[in-house]
Amino acid sequence: MMTNLFSIFDPSTTIMNLPLNWMSTILGIFILPTTYWFLPSRLNYMWNSIVSTLHNEFKTLIGPSNKGSTFLFISLFTLLLFNNFLGLFPYIFTSTSHLVMTLALALPLWLSFMIYGWFNHTQHMFAHLVPQGTPPTLMPFMVCIETISNMIRPGTLAVRLAANMIAGHLLLTLLGNTGPALSSSMISLLIMAQLALLTLECAVAMIQSYVFAILITLYSSEVN
Repeated sequence: MMTNLFSIFDPSTTIMNLPLNWMSTILGIFILPTTYWFLPSRLNYMWNSIVSTLHNEFKTLIGPSNKGSTFLFISLFTLLLFNNFLGLFPYIFTSTSHLVMTLALALPLWLSFMIYGWFNHTQHMFAHLVPQGTPPTLMPFMVCIETISNMIRPGTLAVRLAANMIAGHLLLTLLGNTGPALSSSMISLLIMAQLALLTLECAVAMIQSYVFAILITLYSSEVN
């Protein structure tokens, strides 16, 4: 039962054994030419203000030592936000609801930060394993706990995003499948519940992309 339930999120559109559903991830490229128009639209003005706000916030978290690296995290936020919202439309594949996508974003970034930190700021990375004010008797345990918590960071990032995206879509699917068996009075309540859940999913799509980008930014600031 559970296999059939989650199989609705599997890629199904294939040509020559190539899953075309994953091509929805790069549909945002078609929006890029509109940013180079001579007279930008109101949507471009709104998006530029969002990017400027994110740039100032990420710059505060990272610090003045890494100028320009905020655009990496803004691009990551844009990719996740676009794919999260794209999955709310009917018959469009949600790539961010799969661990293949989320882990492919989280693991390389975390691994690159760790390699950079241990090769360039080794003493700082060792000192980071023991929080300030830890009693001497608890230091070996804190080193083990901090090491484990550091190792599971890419997994928690990937699972958090995928689980939040798939949970809302799964609930919408389950409620939608009960529609044919309901009466006309109950269908109106079902539609209202579906609209409320869709509004909640829009908020989740924004919040999860923001949380993912913020946590990656914090992880990068720890190695400097």
